[in-house]
Amino acid sequence: MTERARLHVVGDEAEIDVEAAERAARDLLVALGADLEHEALRDTPRRVARAYQELLTPQPFHLTTFPNDERYDELVMARSIPFHSLCMHHLLPFHGVAHVAYLPGERILGLSKLARVVDMFARGLQVQERLTKQIATWLESELKPKGVGVVLEAEHMCMTIRGVQKPGARTITSALHGIVRDDPRTRQEFLALAGLSDARPM
Repeated sequence: MTERARLHVVGDEAEIDVEAAERAARDLLVALGADLEHEALRDTPRRVARAYQELLTPQPFHLTTFPNDERYDELVMARSIPFHSLCMHHLLPFHGVAHVAYLPGERILGLSKLARVVDMFARGLQVQERLTKQIATWLESELKPKGVGVVLEAEHMCMTIRGVQKPGARTITSALHGIVRDDPRTRQEFLALAGLSDARPM
């Protein structure tokens, strides 16, 4: 039986055919001139397929929320959440940190879930702009907060090891919803907490 896993591709789910991926990795290596009879390369197609399976398979989780009994009405932020993803244009990694905040409504969120939401959407073939928007839109839809703010800072291997080859260059994207977008004070508070206090309003 063909082994399959679930692949998160731009917000939709598709299946990963691990055996087919291994065959494709073998064909690619041969096309690149690799000698697969060499002891160090003999198992590389399997390792490549498993690596991509791991990188592209989000871990399921249960969204845990609690009543906002204290009527907390200030921003809740998880800052500098590490993440990695795969550029859908080159299949090269990009990695960085996410700053995710929300202004509670009737419910508050288990803190670890902010990191899990980032991971859920990062484990797929992505572009940073879409990833940023997906995280913010999902939190707004599932949590019904008064506002959401997401900032991603990432370094893209497709920009640092190929093409223009500019190591250290970081791309910053943001998605702001609700009060975080519409209220200037809350907006600036979020940007300051995200470490972007010197930035002009986005």
